Amino acid sequence: MTKLDDHAWMQKAIDLSRRCPPADSAFSVGAVIVDTDGNEVANGYSRETGLHTHAEESALAKLSGRVESLSDVTLYSTLEPCSERKSSPVTCTELILRSGIRRVVIAWREPALFVGDCVGVEILRANDVTVIELPELAGAARQINGHLLD
Repeated sequence: MTKLDDHAWMQKAIDLSRRCPPADSAFSVGAVIVDTDGNEVANGYSRETGLHTHAEESALAKLSGRVESLSDVTLYSTLEPCSERKSSPVTCTELILRSGIRRVVIAWREPALFVGDCVGVEILRANDVTVIELPELAGAARQINGHLLD
């Protein structure tokens, strides 16, 4: 994969979301963090390390000891980062802001199934984070969650 191939990196995130243990009350999401040279530096998926772990949270936790700045990496997530969360006081949107990541790519916006009005994209953009949406890959990301959306 080249460093600028957002579609290929999102496909990797979609593939990761297939690893999620099924849940009736949470989406299956994959996340990949890529540096400016096009190298994967971390990845994660929903429920990877616990029943309430989100994909972005899992990927970012793998970088907790990293000394280098994260301002030049891109985070790819199959679903809009959460802006409200019942299982933790810290949302994925807040974790991204705290990390210093300045570019996020998503496949689809969170539907109002578990959270009435997710505003992760709006919060990130209001804090000068570039958010790219790839609606042409939304169907692939949604398909993994078909059992929740039918």
